[in-house]
Amino acid sequence: MYIENINGPADVKKLNIAQMTVLASEMRDALLTKLSRHGGHFGPNFGMVEATIALHYVFESPKDKFVFDVSHQSYPHKMLTGRKDAFLYEEHYDDVSGYSSPHESEHDHFTIGHTSTSVSLACGLAKGRDLKGEDGNVVAIIGDGSLSGGEALEALDYAAELDGNLIILVNDNDMSIAENHGGLYQNLRLLRETGGKAECNLFRAMGLDYRFVADGNDIASLIEAFKAVKDSTQPVVVHIVTQKGKGYTPAEQHKEEWHYCAPFHPETGEPLMDMSGECYESITLDFMMKKMQADPSVCMITSGTPTVLGFTEEMRKKAGRQFIDVGIAEENAVALASGIAANGGKPVYGVYSTFIQRAYDQISQDLCINSNAATIIVAWGSVYGINDVTHLGLYDIPMLANIPNLVYLAPTTKEEYLAMLDWSIEQNEHPVAIRMPGGALVSDGKAVTKDFGRLNTYEIKEKGARVAVIGLGSFYPLGEQAAALIKKKTGVQPTLINPYYITGVDTDLLESLKADHDVVITLEDGVLDGGFGEKIARFYGDSDVKVLNFGLKKEFLDRYDVDEVLKDNHLTAEQIAEDVEKVL
Repeated sequence: MYIENINGPADVKKLNIAQMTVLASEMRDALLTKLSRHGGHFGPNFGMVEATIALHYVFESPKDKFVFDVSHQSYPHKMLTGRKDAFLYEEHYDDVSGYSSPHESEHDHFTIGHTSTSVSLACGLAKGRDLKGEDGNVVAIIGDGSLSGGEALEALDYAAELDGNLIILVNDNDMSIAENHGGLYQNLRLLRETGGKAECNLFRAMGLDYRFVADGNDIASLIEAFKAVKDSTQPVVVHIVTQKGKGYTPAEQHKEEWHYCAPFHPETGEPLMDMSGECYESITLDFMMKKMQADPSVCMITSGTPTVLGFTEEMRKKAGRQFIDVGIAEENAVALASGIAANGGKPVYGVYSTFIQRAYDQISQDLCINSNAATIIVAWGSVYGINDVTHLGLYDIPMLANIPNLVYLAPTTKEEYLAMLDWSIEQNEHPVAIRMPGGALVSDGKAVTKDFGRLNTYEIKEKGARVAVIGLGSFYPLGEQAAALIKKKTGVQPTLINPYYITGVDTDLLESLKADHDVVITLEDGVLDGGFGEKIARFYGDSDVKVLNFGLKKEFLDRYDVDEVLKDNHLTAEQIAEDVEKVL
């Protein structure tokens, strides 16, 4: 096998075209084996094997610097830069992350997990090189789906002003995570259909030189193109056409489903785990489909991740014009929702917690200043969500909870979640965000009669004394467990409170606790700094009531074990009860 002897780019340069073709096949075999057992980004990496081999054959990494946009297609790069064991041997699978990382290799220059950033970063590397009077190539690798992100277009606009080497490799597989959306993709299709010769050319219009490769999975063609632009003295786009999921039939035929995969049977493509059953995504889909069918003014918005709320290709077709995918453009999604709401529509925007931070300015400026009644569903905002350092969902509470006019809600059950969603869609006074609970779906079967329009009114679920437990959202069950242990350890029956509202304080209820409570504890599924608990602590700051805030410390975690993180942050019922016992 050739792959076993690849310890760095120098070994790639020793191969001829025929040998590199065999190497590509071996790399796909290794990827198939690992991803079938471990999971990961499938389609993007399978499509980039040949291009990555050609890049390392032509250029001189790490002196020549490669910047992989979002890093979804960086696995082949890792295999060729001294990290092959992490793809060949199961005991080493977790030696590397799913994203580029300077901590792993000198061949990686940034930790990247969010999209549309590579051209900006590469422009910075090129400018830094030129300021120091150095030489070398800088290559930004970006997929066609990522081009819809505002930062990518901003960077392309700036790139033309660089008076030096910058190579932008556009990997065009005619796909984002799902299908592409937007006018620029009409031009990419025209360029594909004309072999790059169309007079209308997005990249040339940006002031960039341009080269087209019709078969981006042909090593010889790629080497020829890369040699032609190596050491260029002006910014140039190399537009290559690849096949997402190339080499594995299920991924070639079902590109969206195979963008990312959980462990599966390699022979059939069937998942190893049972993915059926009710979850928050599925109940959101069912609710929204019924809502849209009953009311044509209701619409669902996504920014390149339509399955965040269960909208598969089939369901998107059923929803028709009431389903809107703006592509990878969170800023546009929020501003669009504000505009729809301003004109009488009822927009619901679904987005992962890790990506909502990309639209902070639009939430504040375009939505909340104008108090437009759009709904934002924030998914996977939880310690139980994605655990890669680039995709953490732990920071949305302090980020969103401190924007004026925004109502941020934290349901604890399926029933509360759907009731909040229904109220938010039908009201027209407030921009509302709803933090979809993390972890497994919780259902108590109880009807929700609460009027969420009475803002910042908490609810006492169990009346006690001396100790009050305020469990926010998905940490409410932890509050129940802690309250039970506190009673067992101390004989004190705590008051148990569901606060519902992340963004406000129920001053009347908190004031009433002063009469017969010595300790108030708060539990939140996110970082403590700037979070919910600090609002409660500030309220009691000049009183005799002691406040204990339980949540996560501010840090960038990476590929963490949930149980270990919870223990490290004193977020087990036993630890909470012990801490309370000490102060009683």
